[in-house]
Amino acid sequence: MTTPTPPLRYVYAVCRPFDGVLPEGAAGITGEPPRLLHHGDLVAVVDAVPAEEFDEGPLRARLEDLDWLAATARGHDAVLASLTAVTSPLPLRLATVCRDDSGVRRLLEEGHDRFVQALERIDGRVEWGVKVYAEQAAPGRRPTPPEAPSGAVGGRDYLRRRLRERDGREEGRRRAEEVGRTLHDRLSAYAEATVLHPPQDARLAGDTGGVNVLNAAFLVPRGRAEGFVALVGEMAETDGVRVELTGPWAAYSFAGIAEEKSQTAYEGESARKESGRDGERREGDAA
Repeated sequence: MTTPTPPLRYVYAVCRPFDGVLPEGAAGITGEPPRLLHHGDLVAVVDAVPAEEFDEGPLRARLEDLDWLAATARGHDAVLASLTAVTSPLPLRLATVCRDDSGVRRLLEEGHDRFVQALERIDGRVEWGVKVYAEQAAPGRRPTPPEAPSGAVGGRDYLRRRLRERDGREEGRRRAEEVGRTLHDRLSAYAEATVLHPPQDARLAGDTGGVNVLNAAFLVPRGRAEGFVALVGEMAETDGVRVELTGPWAAYSFAGIAEEKSQTAYEGESARKESGRDGERREGDAA
């Protein structure tokens, strides 16, 4: 008779001990509420996950499955969102797995000083994401030159129209870039740290269109959030410019662990697999 493989431990985050409990109904990647594993002055937020999916070999294969990866990222983010409502969690990378509770304790011991330093940095603060786009008209069929008896006049009119369209796009982008610079400078007064992520690929903007000219994350004390959000709303009213605000998030971009070497997450080691997020939860994120 084959002995079932014991479940592994998926670690979402590290935090300090806190009063209260996670919001009712909070569920992670397994659909069940995670539990808090206390060790010294730190707490790990963990879930029991099947070895058939999260052991080293199966996990490497799963990380190539975009549907599985997206579902796992959503569950991971849901737990972090619940934690953010009651404390300031330090997000760990997606698919950080330990063999058992003893492995989680070793993770906390080996990373203790780094975890404490990062938690001090983000305590009482949340991350907000701000993107600025130069809006563009919806793509359509490229116009063809109008017919003309000589063929010359129609061709000149067509080229003039195309040049005007190009100049309009360039002017719109310049206007959006100016809004982005001004907005970043003014929002930085509310934030204790900022991170500039690479602009979002236009293909990820979906049907909304537009060219992303600013993709920034801001670490904002909770008490300054109202003014921060109000300023974004004020600057969002520029014609031809779209400003997108997301958050509040756990401090993914400011966790201070993104520089750590990515490796398989067993017995206190970390693992990371890019999940397509672009600075929100998300994707440049330390998740």
